[in-house]
Amino acid sequence: MRKQMIENAAFDVATQVRTVEDAIETALAEIADLQGRMIRARATMGVSTATGHEAFEQLAIALQSLVTARGGMAHCHMTLKETTQLVPGLRTVGFGDAQECPPKIAHADLRVVA
Repeated sequence: MRKQMIENAAFDVATQVRTVEDAIETALAEIADLQGRMIRARATMGVSTATGHEAFEQLAIALQSLVTARGGMAHCHMTLKETTQLVPGLRTVGFGDAQECPPKIAHADLRVVA
């Protein structure tokens, strides 16, 4: 029973890590889209690049912060993966076969590999 609780807790953490990683990447894509729209809007309006430049700079800062957060999550993921070797009940646990942990889709039929 305890082993199953440990495995479930580890799976919950791994699934949430993936969710956060995906959310950051979605936000990065949305910011890139917004940057493109801002550039096209400025060109369409025929105004100087100075118009709205402060907003563009702030968006670039937000983008850089998300890139940093993406790296932080990648490091967190790697650290958590290494940490499993220190937790009794997880030392030899792998979810699925040779896929990423956990798989991006399909949560069915995950097996503990000893």
